[in-house]
Amino acid sequence: MTRQKVLTPRLMIAFITFMNMFIPLSTDLYLPALPEMGNYFSVSNSLVSLTLTIFFFIFAVSMIVAGPFCDKYGRRPVLIAGTVIYTVASVICFTSVNIYMLLIGRFFQAIGAGAMVTIATVLIKDCFYGDLMTKILAITQALGVIAPMAAPIIGGILLTFTSWRGAFCLLTIFGLINLIMSLLFTETLKPEQRYSGKVLASLTLLLQVGKQKIFMLILIMFSILAAPYMAYLSVSSFIYIEFFSLTAQQYSYLFAINSAAAVAGPILYLRLKKFMSNVKLLKLCFIISGLSGLLVLFIGHLSAIIFLCSFLIFTVIESIARPFGMDVLLKRSKENFGTASSMINFVPTLFGSIGMILGPMPWSNFIDGLGIIILGATFISIILWLFVNRGDTVDL
Repeated sequence: MTRQKVLTPRLMIAFITFMNMFIPLSTDLYLPALPEMGNYFSVSNSLVSLTLTIFFFIFAVSMIVAGPFCDKYGRRPVLIAGTVIYTVASVICFTSVNIYMLLIGRFFQAIGAGAMVTIATVLIKDCFYGDLMTKILAITQALGVIAPMAAPIIGGILLTFTSWRGAFCLLTIFGLINLIMSLLFTETLKPEQRYSGKVLASLTLLLQVGKQKIFMLILIMFSILAAPYMAYLSVSSFIYIEFFSLTAQQYSYLFAINSAAAVAGPILYLRLKKFMSNVKLLKLCFIISGLSGLLVLFIGHLSAIIFLCSFLIFTVIESIARPFGMDVLLKRSKENFGTASSMINFVPTLFGSIGMILGPMPWSNFIDGLGIIILGATFISIILWLFVNRGDTVDL
């Protein structure tokens, strides 16, 4: 591990994991308060929902910009700046007197979050090497699943003794904690390793990464599996509550079970890596992903439990694909790790956004639509792999 003056290896792992949690914390923590916020501001539900949409979009753009900047100026300045922006923006959200002030706060929250998540990914590459990097990547991914499981529950508890402002107050506290950790962090990018061109020219590093054909094909191949998972998130409440007539509480239990299954993915990845090559593991992921799509499509409508079990298989595969893809791509990156990391985070976010659009489309029912999305994403991933593997076998 790259030497740190204050942060021990365990603290670095905790720090990286904590930063990876900021997205689900920033989006899921206040979900239970959305109806209350609409009433408080006397605005439509669609306008309140815009606080989610604008965050997700600006977050994706922020990641793209943060990568080249941290390759030019170093990890620490960009991390501190991003954390300060996030924390101040959380205060703006916390003190908002109208929905437009809240939207402005969410806009800047997303800018800060994008910087933090990008730096979290690149620090894995900066601080750890070889098999240890693979293990740390899997550990941080597994621990990162805790946030989307816990955030809505915490948000609901907050509403029992405070208003919607409580969620943003808590996010402010999280920002301050991250700022303290950032100040204790020792820079990992040496001056001689930094991009020496002009500020705007540093953004051309994105084009250099984008021109790496095999890198981008592999990135898209793994990232497209984020689309079905985000499609599930966008329609799961309709499936369980409206289609299967479950209560909101019953839905929350099944949702939590599926989220918990995502913890198994990174652990399985570490186990399977010991006796399977990357190519064999990739083929296994394709087979099981396709099987999940078929199960959802043909028997998922029979009962809520059957649907859960059918989709849960894909959840595990998608949670394997995240550390698997990052591991492969980071090891293929030889320079400008910050820019590469921003692309590695941006593309899954992009496909996740597409999944959120596809999920609620007017299918015959949402279960059939989800099965088709899984099968479509799996098919496209296989086609991309055939292009990657055309001719000589590419060593993943």
